[in-house]
Amino acid sequence: MDVNVTYITLGGFVELHKYRYVYFMVMFTVYILIMCGNITIVSLICKHETLHEPMYIFIAALLLNSALSSTVIYPKLFIDFLSEKQIISYSACFFQFFLYYTSWSSEFFLLSVMAYDRYVSICKPLQYLAIMRKTTVSVFLMLAWFLPACQISVALVLNANLKLCNFTIDGIFCNNSAHYVYCVRSRALAVYGIFLLVSAGILPVFFIIFTYIRILLECYRSSTEVRTKAVKTCLPHLLVLTSFTCFCSYDVIIARLETNFTKTLRLIMSLQSVLYHPLFNPIIFGVKMTEISKHLKRLFKPIKVIQKQQP
Repeated sequence: MDVNVTYITLGGFVELHKYRYVYFMVMFTVYILIMCGNITIVSLICKHETLHEPMYIFIAALLLNSALSSTVIYPKLFIDFLSEKQIISYSACFFQFFLYYTSWSSEFFLLSVMAYDRYVSICKPLQYLAIMRKTTVSVFLMLAWFLPACQISVALVLNANLKLCNFTIDGIFCNNSAHYVYCVRSRALAVYGIFLLVSAGILPVFFIIFTYIRILLECYRSSTEVRTKAVKTCLPHLLVLTSFTCFCSYDVIIARLETNFTKTLRLIMSLQSVLYHPLFNPIIFGVKMTEISKHLKRLFKPIKVIQKQQP
């Protein structure tokens, strides 16, 4: 171990000496399922031209974001499960922090763009092709990762000169709990944290709610066909938004309310925040989105045929 490197202990694991192999096998299986599920649907969208529409492109970006955010967390967890000491260097901790919250912010941005896409499709169908051009979609996708990266970078810069007094965090990876390693909480960082919460989380949620209110009003005045289309394309989006917002709320509670959760509850909530959402996203879109579901059935149809032919 390099004596010139500052290490932080990840103290959020519960009875790891007893269940390290159980933790490893369960989380490794989940990670494989997450990667297979997300990459399968992303590949289908890339492969089939019928899915080269803004709605499906944004879904692919969202699922790719889930796969990337999982890759930021899971490999380090596997190492920690099998190690005697659960430690991470200070620089690696905040690199993980940067990538994790960049993907967090990107997801809200992509969900907002998806809501706008549905609004234009349902409320302004004749203008859809003019508004949602390839250039517009490309700009949205670039902003979805560039803006969050810039926002989180500012938070890291504000942390740069703070003195460390605590070298243990009550977590299993570097989330908002990492702020407790400093001797003094920076007022500038606290203010910027509120700005970041509002701009990257609360405002996108309100924008999405406002957009869907407009869509509901339009559906109320429209035919049954329009209502059916709205339900089929909007329901998966709302399910994903609800799931993601609930798990992000846990991070906010830790950072802002400083609630003293038990160690076991912290572990459960931390695992849920990196487990359910990226695992169920591809299931929600794969089952609820009709066109994606069709291609999935065609993909797995040869497997069913082979199984039937076997004696």
